[in-house]
Amino acid sequence: MDVNIWKNTIIEERNQKDLFFKNHSDSPIPFFYRQQFSGLNYYPPDPDVQFELKLHEHNEKKILKINDTKGNVRKFFRWGEFLFRIKGEECVLQAYKSHSGEEGLFVPFRDKTSGKETYGAGRYIDLDVGEHYTTDGKWILDFNKAYNPWCAYSEYYACPYVEPENWLKVTVYAGEKKYLTMD
Repeated sequence: MDVNIWKNTIIEERNQKDLFFKNHSDSPIPFFYRQQFSGLNYYPPDPDVQFELKLHEHNEKKILKINDTKGNVRKFFRWGEFLFRIKGEECVLQAYKSHSGEEGLFVPFRDKTSGKETYGAGRYIDLDVGEHYTTDGKWILDFNKAYNPWCAYSEYYACPYVEPENWLKVTVYAGEKKYLTMD
């Protein structure tokens, strides 16, 4: 794909998300902040953190019990892992499914920006078969699409924590930054 088309697509997706967050009744932004809401904060699109990767599927799909921000326990299948490099550093991220019949993948992660420039509990990437699975059997893992879970915007949401196995030892300057309220 042409880099300019890709970049414009990322920017347009972000604009659509901002409109949803500002105007939609299902927005996670508390109602009293929406009039002042001018958009989320993002890193500039970076093609160097978009990868086309083979998922190394685990032979045994272990069930992982992950706590969420409200103290609940959620179960996920530990489905497979992605192996890649960021700035020369080897990285591994586990991909999860909430049930075995699910087609997409859930990839939560933390990195060196977590708690500083990005949401402290981590960010998520959702991989949809129709959008992120290639004809040659690879997944498009694009950190530019990393987003904050809805609990970053409101205490009314519960979000799973990122397991330590998905804590990257690198800095990922891509995707959504920390949300700052208008206090």
